[in-house]
Amino acid sequence: MNMAVHKEVKEADEFQWYGVCVRSRHEFSVTERLAKSGVDAFLPIVERLRKWKDRKKLVNFPLFPGYLFVCLPITDIPRLTVLKTPGVVRFIGQTNGAPEPVPAEQILSLKQLVESKKDLDPYPYLKEGNRVKIKSGPLKGMEGILVERKGIHNLVLSVDILQQGVSVKVEASIIEAL
Repeated sequence: MNMAVHKEVKEADEFQWYGVCVRSRHEFSVTERLAKSGVDAFLPIVERLRKWKDRKKLVNFPLFPGYLFVCLPITDIPRLTVLKTPGVVRFIGQTNGAPEPVPAEQILSLKQLVESKKDLDPYPYLKEGNRVKIKSGPLKGMEGILVERKGIHNLVLSVDILQQGVSVKVEASIIEAL
């Protein structure tokens, strides 16, 4: 059995991944601090070309600003070590005081995507029927209901007094859930 595959199988049996919310712009420093304290932390990053007046440079940015993932033992979760780390705000998805685990398959897929060095962009987690708001462009600030037809996102604006609606095609990258 391949050693990397064996390690992943072992992790799935004895360890669990959790999402952690961190202070704004503290993702890299928190990841370093967690690693120094012996916690396996994963911060998905993407490279973006940034332009200044005098130069261009590839810069690393968190794929999900404000979030990272930690792998902790299932039996004895050292949550306190993580929570005491400067810059950590909280675990994500706490149910009955315990953090909600992230499926290992999602983390493995995310790692594979990041390692592929493909051009990745965050994509809003939206469902048809959600109330959404347009965050940029000529329709900025407009609110409506998200509808998907033939793979195309549409924003439906309702005019209640007329009991009529109108839809417009929108890019998923410029809308956010309300």
